[in-house]
Amino acid sequence: MVSSTLSFLVLITATTLAAAVPHSRLASRASTCTTKSQRKSWTTLTNTEKAAYIEAELCLMNSPTKGFVADAVSRWDDLTWAHLNQSNYIHDVGQFLPWHRYFMYTHEYLLKTECNYTGTQPYWDEEADSDALVDSDVFDPDTGFGGNGVSSNTSDYACIADGPFVNVTLAMGPEYTNTNHCIYREFSATSFMWANSTYLDQCMAEENYTSAYPCFSSWPHTSGHAGVGGSMLDIVASPGEPLFFLHHTNLDRLWWIWQSKNLTTRLTDMGGQNIPDDDYLASMGMPYPDASLTNYSGDPGNVTTLTHVLWMSGLVPNVTVGDVMDIGGDLLCFEYV
Repeated sequence: MVSSTLSFLVLITATTLAAAVPHSRLASRASTCTTKSQRKSWTTLTNTEKAAYIEAELCLMNSPTKGFVADAVSRWDDLTWAHLNQSNYIHDVGQFLPWHRYFMYTHEYLLKTECNYTGTQPYWDEEADSDALVDSDVFDPDTGFGGNGVSSNTSDYACIADGPFVNVTLAMGPEYTNTNHCIYREFSATSFMWANSTYLDQCMAEENYTSAYPCFSSWPHTSGHAGVGGSMLDIVASPGEPLFFLHHTNLDRLWWIWQSKNLTTRLTDMGGQNIPDDDYLASMGMPYPDASLTNYSGDPGNVTTLTHVLWMSGLVPNVTVGDVMDIGGDLLCFEYV
């Protein structure tokens, strides 16, 4: 059940969503993507680059909220709320991959504009670690994100016990609650094996988006969330876990690899439903999306199109699905290496 606070916030954001103008509807302008930034695997970054990224993450976590969200304390909470508030509208639907692509952009944009970060958003090459989750470089306590959670008598959660985020307190979540809590983890090596080539090959073999996105959502997407567990397994408030952004950037990379197999058609190949299935919503404990979201989707029916509006709760301007289909286009202007 959504809290009364969240219900109220959903209603007051309707005006913001309706009034914002999607990027594609702004006045036309000359191409600005002359040099693409490069998104790299975490393992290829130098220790200096890793430290700069983590420092920027901690900056967002320690920066005060802009005050648009009740109970938020930090900019990190503001960012998490953008996902939490729409969790019943951005999963099990056609906009799942485009929305999260733009969310990764939003995160990187905040790091650069508010925390002086000069690098790019890295990704976690989960396929390379699929057979050895606990040995992944991302869990290094000195140059990474710290390791597994540890149960204790002082917390309801298996809070992480080492690394740079050990003392971070999250205000958004768990799920639809706003309760101060730690970043917690509960590794599952079995679940993480869904990131391996056996499952990826199935997704890459799909011929159209409407069959590809459910596959990406089912296997490589679930592997990262369930493999790390804890905060990452909270489908509503999972962006509170900083590994969320490396995980979803990797998922976006996989979608781009699929797109690149046939750019002629796949840069415009979009579809899927706009409203999640009732069974999905019930299984996830999510309410049915209300009019504050559905009335401003930009789609006339229940099929996701290129004109579907992607909303980031005012963190960045609205864009459409069509605006983010090409990662090398003027808006995103990056490449995976």
